[in-house]
Parts: sequence; structure tokens; C-alpha cells
Amino acid sequence: MGNRITELFGIEYPIIQGGMVWISGWRLASAVSNAGGLGLLGAGSMHPETLIEHIHKMKEATDKPWGINVPLMYPEIDRLMQIIIDEGVKIVFTSAGSPKKYTQRLHEAGIKVVHVVSSSKFAKKCEEAGVDAVVAEGFEAGGHNGREETTTMTLIPQVRRATTLPLIAAGGIGSGQAIVAAQALGAEGVQIGTLFALTKESSASEAFKQRCLAIAEGDTMLCLKKISPTRMVKNALFDRIAEAEDRGATAEELREILGKAAAKRGIFEGDIDEGQIEIGQITSAIREIKSVQEVFDALVREYQETVERLKGER
Repeated sequence: MGNRITELFGIEYPIIQGGMVWISGWRLASAVSNAGGLGLLGAGSMHPETLIEHIHKMKEATDKPWGINVPLMYPEIDRLMQIIIDEGVKIVFTSAGSPKKYTQRLHEAGIKVVHVVSSSKFAKKCEEAGVDAVVAEGFEAGGHNGREETTTMTLIPQVRRATTLPLIAAGGIGSGQAIVAAQALGAEGVQIGTLFALTKESSASEAFKQRCLAIAEGDTMLCLKKISPTRMVKNALFDRIAEAEDRGATAEELREILGKAAAKRGIFEGDIDEGQIEIGQITSAIREIKSVQEVFDALVREYQETVERLKGER
């Protein structure tokens, strides 16, 4: 499975764990790195002091490569970037904004920069900004999504044609077979969120995990398009949002319905009715909470079996 992605990050497998808010703490990220992938801390839900604590714990928990996911809409973004530089972090994934502002500054500090995109147009802008790789994320993914609503399998080849940068596929990747499919379309690595969100090491609440295990096909939907398109599980909060959107509610009305810290309520505190339950479509295929190592073992085995099967069918 070695390629430009494994070489770029110095990892064994081209498997990156999504830096998910309220989920991707040091326990999850270090377990992924120790298993041979690239673990990412999810800075989007951490106060600066909390991030420093998790960085220090990461340094104690693993000597393998790891990084931090930073949503560029973060309210204290300049302070956060300075912390990352001061702490000697080597890899940063950015999202939800333009990579131009910080890529050069991070590069000057010896940090590799990867940006998440939802279209080939933004992938081209990433190459112009000088990032080291791009993540092409389809709208199957949980949480915040691109407005284009392009599926992962459609997006990957379009981004591959648009840029020569190392390409990571994200959105709906939940098996070794899916990794092979992503590579067949031009991706060199995958970023996985949902599968790792439902592991023992994830910092999501047990109530959140158990609710996600019970999800059937079609139980997640995109909503909040007037604010930021978000894939959520259908619950009481989702129903109120959907009703408001159907009658043409304004962005401000939708924010009032969400209330404060909706994602924290749903993911971290376990309010499965009134919280914002963000998870990807692939969750309907997951029925068991496993350890990160068990997830990796299954992904590698499925990948190898799929490659061998396809060789035999030629």
C-alpha cells in the first residue's frame, strides 16, 4: 500500500483518520498512528489550552507521525496556528476556508499542509496555494460538507484530472474494498471518519455511538444549507430544522433552532434527541464498536483480499 501519501507522511498505510470535532482526541489519534496510519487531533472543538494538553499527551502516547485538523473558521485561528508552530507539530490538515493565508507560514515552520476540498475548482486553488496534498471529500461524509453535493466516487477522478498533487479520498470510505475503489479512480490514500468515530478510543459519548450503530440506510441527511451544509442523523432537532427549511426559514432562524454547542450536545454529551448528531452515510454498515487496531486489521485484510480477487478475475 506504499505510495506518495505514505512517503509524504512517513506512515505504513495510506489511511488518515479524520480530525472530527468532539471525537478526535489524543487517544483516538495516537491509536491510529500506532496502528500504522496518520492520526489527527480535531482542533475544531478544542480551546487553545485543551489543544496544548492533547498535543502533549500525543507526544507521550506515540512516536509515530501525527497531525492536527484545523477548520480555518476557528475563532482564535491565529493563536491556534502559533501554538501548532511552537509545539513543533509536523502535519496540519486545514478545511473550511482558503489555504492561502497560512500555508506559507506553516511551510516556513517545516510543517506539511493538506487542505480538504469538495470540488476540482478548489483543488486547483490548493495547488496554486502550494499545499502538499489535497483531500477530496464527497457529500457522503458526516458533518460539514461542500455545497456541490458531489459524491466521492464522482469527485475523485475530477480532482485527479485537475491537479497533480497527492490525492486523498474521503466520504463513505468504510472498508478495504472502498480503499481499492478509491485508488482505482485516482486517489493515493483515504481519510476515514465514521469508522474511527465508532471505535473504543473515540471520545464521542457512548450514547452517540449506540445511536449510530442503530442507523439504517437513509437515516442521515444533509441540512442547514443556508448556514453550512451538514450531514446529520434524523432526530427531534433534525425534524425541527427540516420543517423550518421547508417553510423557507432564514439562516438566523436556523441558528436559533440549533442553539449553542449543538454538536457538543449530540456527540460529546450524548443528547441523541436534541443534539446535532453528525455522522457519515457509511454508518449504516457498522454494527459493532471495535478497537482502532481491529479496524486496521480488517481494512488491510479486506484490501489485500480485494486486490488478489481482482487479479484473479483479469
